[in-house]
Amino acid sequence: MQQPWNAIAFADLPIRDELKSQHAYGAPQLDVPVRLNVNENPYPPSQVLAERIAQAVAEAATQAHRYPDRDFTQLRSSLATYLTHDTGVAVDPDQVWAANGSNEVLQQILQVFGGPGRSALIMTPAYAMYEEYCRTTFTQLHTLPRKEDFDVDLDRAIATIQALQPSVILLTSPNNPTGTALSLETIEAILEVAPGMVVIDEAYTEFRRHGVPSAVALLPRHPRLIVSRTLSKAFKFAGARVGYCACAAAIVDAIKLVRLPYHLSAFTQAAACAALAARDEMLSQVEILKAERDETVRWLRGLDLEVPDSDANFVMFGRFEDRHLIWSELLRDGVLIRETGPRGYLRVSIGTPEEMTAFRTALLKAMHSQRAVFG
Repeated sequence: MQQPWNAIAFADLPIRDELKSQHAYGAPQLDVPVRLNVNENPYPPSQVLAERIAQAVAEAATQAHRYPDRDFTQLRSSLATYLTHDTGVAVDPDQVWAANGSNEVLQQILQVFGGPGRSALIMTPAYAMYEEYCRTTFTQLHTLPRKEDFDVDLDRAIATIQALQPSVILLTSPNNPTGTALSLETIEAILEVAPGMVVIDEAYTEFRRHGVPSAVALLPRHPRLIVSRTLSKAFKFAGARVGYCACAAAIVDAIKLVRLPYHLSAFTQAAACAALAARDEMLSQVEILKAERDETVRWLRGLDLEVPDSDANFVMFGRFEDRHLIWSELLRDGVLIRETGPRGYLRVSIGTPEEMTAFRTALLKAMHSQRAVFG
């Protein structure tokens, strides 16, 4: 006799064996005064812009009985215009693809170019979701540790690529969780030996320091390069879930082979186009956040903590005898940061000046408590 639907337990389900011991990805979502754990832009859109976005969505609602534009041509045109403006590289709409966050973009890339009998290579520490993309697409995952300063060990990377011949190489610049960016020389050297696709995840690229270029500059010379980006971070549009990538038009055609029908709703398309039309306002606090980030790096180093250079809107710092103790002490004071990265490290997103003051106060208190525990 079958169990009632509300009585069945997780362990009773016929889940795939390789998933049974896994845990769903996700950072803690806690109701605390200061949330600095998921690298959001802390500044909301203005009321005027919010109303403009709402109006665009309202207009899309008048056609809600129809399926949306399957190829979201207006959105791709808007993204191409923004990329060209941001990088100085001419990008056409047919060289742009978008989905529900860069997570879906990257998963689609693994669906097309990974899969059974194929492999992917990442440089660790890296974004935790890469492992999940590989698991859900049955792509074998290989990892290569970064150097002590969290840069890529280029000689070792080249040797590993030549030995393993990975179908996909995933590189993050700026890297999550370390904040470190890759030079174009490093990326290009990897492109020269890579047998398959090379993906540069630039989710935080708008926060890069002056003089740090985007990998979009390499697209005209490297047809197997894909540069992934998002509107969730600098564009303060995380709630809309819009990610995108720039690549050769042929790669876009290949990704279409695995996309779900009408995967971007008419409402998402309308909201994203309205946001991109107001790009100057959407990005208006980026320089403020960069200055706050640089000051946070200096302040943390002044406490004799190890802090890698950051080109993102977060800072990784350590090393602590017991990082969970530090994290817990901050949470007790209403400040939520991220317990992630190499052993002994924590990561803090850059918030408003008031939020960063609360973080500094709580961290000093937590470090005092740790000294009391460990001496």
